[in-house]
Amino acid sequence: MTSESAFGGEPSFTETLTAALLARGVCRALEQLGYASLLEFPLANGRRADILSLRRGGELAIIEIKSSVADFRADRKWAEYRDFADRFYFAVPNNFPAALIPDECGLIVADAFSASLIRDGDASALAPGRRRAVTLRFALTAAARLRRHVDPQAGLAGL
Repeated sequence: MTSESAFGGEPSFTETLTAALLARGVCRALEQLGYASLLEFPLANGRRADILSLRRGGELAIIEIKSSVADFRADRKWAEYRDFADRFYFAVPNNFPAALIPDECGLIVADAFSASLIRDGDASALAPGRRRAVTLRFALTAAARLRRHVDPQAGLAGL
């Protein structure tokens, strides 16, 4: 969930663990708000969203997890995610300086057990065709992941 460490390489074990714990807390909170969530969701532009959430009414939200200020400053790809959801949020730990998060982005403060929605940020409704494509990809990804729980080799025949 963190793309690279503050030093430009692979994320450290601590950064990876922090991101995973934040993702757990965020997904728990989103579930309470009526969202189903998928982690590490592949987008059509080749990027991968940390969390893509789908609400019963069809609303889509992308949540980008930032485990530290260094992680936030090192990653500017997040602007490329906005075209795939109605809302975009950053999820950060409690000690993260909220003033760093751009005003147009939503803000979620999380820990391993839960999360609090601090602000929604700007809404931008998806075009119907894009909404259909992302929702269909969400469903197919969820189904494939569920199937791999009972058949770990599912979908690997061509590799």
